[in-house]
Amino acid sequence: MSKEGRKGASFEQLVADYLAAALQDDRIERRVKHGTQDRGDIAGLRIRGKRAVVECKNHQRMELAAWLDEAERERGNDDAEFGIVVHKRKGCGTAKAGRNYVTMDLETFAAIIAGGRELINAD
Repeated sequence: MSKEGRKGASFEQLVADYLAAALQDDRIERRVKHGTQDRGDIAGLRIRGKRAVVECKNHQRMELAAWLDEAERERGNDDAEFGIVVHKRKGCGTAKAGRNYVTMDLETFAAIIAGGRELINAD
């Protein structure tokens, strides 16, 4: 595995471990890759009982639009309700895992608040 691959895998595990501990849910774990049919980096996350896909990114340069598009594709592959990107914040290692960034589009944010996509009036 390349240095970048190890860096990404390590960040994915950090995110999975943090969410599992913070939410006290041992179903949350790092997911095995599925190539073009990838279903996100974190498995087992639920928001109001509905599945969420989490795409983890550990890059120097932010590419939010591409990352959100990837999370949305993976949400569709998983037939999940929500697609979310968690990306590395410089200086936030293991001891500060909860300080990393979360990005989503406004429609996803509204759907989370409402309790599902079917409950919002998106344009």
